[in-house]
Amino acid sequence: MRGGAVLLRAAVGALLLLTCPALARIVGSWMNLGLQGYEVWRNPQIYLIGSQPLCTQIPGLSLGQTKLCQLYQDHMGSVGRGAKTGIHECQFQFRHRRWNCSTVDDSTVFGPVLQIPSREAAFAHAIASAGVVYSVSRACRDGQLTTCSCSPARRPKDLNKEWIWGGCGDNVEYGYKFTQGFVDVREREKNYKRGSLKQGRQLMNLHNNEAGRRAVIRKTRVNCKCHGVSGSCSLITCWQQLASFREVGDQLKDKYDGATEVKINRRGKLQVKHPHFNVPTGEDLVYLLESPDYCKRNNTVGSLGTKDRICNKTSEGMDGCNLLCCGRGYNSQKVTIKERCHCKFHWCCYVECKTCVRTVDLHTCK
Repeated sequence: MRGGAVLLRAAVGALLLLTCPALARIVGSWMNLGLQGYEVWRNPQIYLIGSQPLCTQIPGLSLGQTKLCQLYQDHMGSVGRGAKTGIHECQFQFRHRRWNCSTVDDSTVFGPVLQIPSREAAFAHAIASAGVVYSVSRACRDGQLTTCSCSPARRPKDLNKEWIWGGCGDNVEYGYKFTQGFVDVREREKNYKRGSLKQGRQLMNLHNNEAGRRAVIRKTRVNCKCHGVSGSCSLITCWQQLASFREVGDQLKDKYDGATEVKINRRGKLQVKHPHFNVPTGEDLVYLLESPDYCKRNNTVGSLGTKDRICNKTSEGMDGCNLLCCGRGYNSQKVTIKERCHCKFHWCCYVECKTCVRTVDLHTCK
């Protein structure tokens, strides 16, 4: 998959190289579970290879995460699915951006790009954390985990008194607590010098992890269903239900667009870098350094550039050829596309389609 380009200013690049030498090669990520074949976790026989737990063989897990993996082995499938959901949502939300959330085939998941404490790193941490909350909460409801079940949420005060608070709701409470422990332990087990850039990045990650979890809670709603003969709705039951993950992604994308630049102070706290901006809430995203422009290929920071990316000639937005191609111009060509069309369902039971051919103009960045 083509990635957005990264061209880092010399000062920022030098700072990263000084503080994080060869970081892309030595730093893994728990998000790597989202790129692995997590289906193997469904088979309890695969947890042991000889006498060694599989948890110790997963690249990217910290010491604390490995211990939690061993304690909650049946949760790891949900963690993997959640991370994968977050990665896919990231790629959807940024599909028309210069950085399009492309992944690499190693435990860093996004490559060196996310070692830059920018808006993009903030969003990636938030959406991945949200994905795990979402997946674990749903797994509880579906009876896939041994330590949780349906939601224990109390009946909402404003719910109609005649309606029954029941059913099996998504257990967001458990999903939140487990994700907080599993995802955040990676940051909390580090001990950095107070006020250092590394401590700033640690606090930034913790803040954005929490913002992702809160986005799931914010979008959780009460869902109700009618029961009765011929739709009479003589009985109504309600329960707690997760919204679609697309709604969570949309909210976090809005938070990305309005993210706040912060800095680490001598007391080891994050504070707004520019005093005239509002102090971010627990639901907002924060970052330490401005984003690079993502226009040209730069292997040092993990940028693939926007060369050969498909753009929209008529759009004035980020997907438009002017912005996506960074002013370099674009190439145009006519492409013939074959696709299924005029499909009809035949009883019983198959669908018959014709093949339509059309010619379209394709524009790609120079």
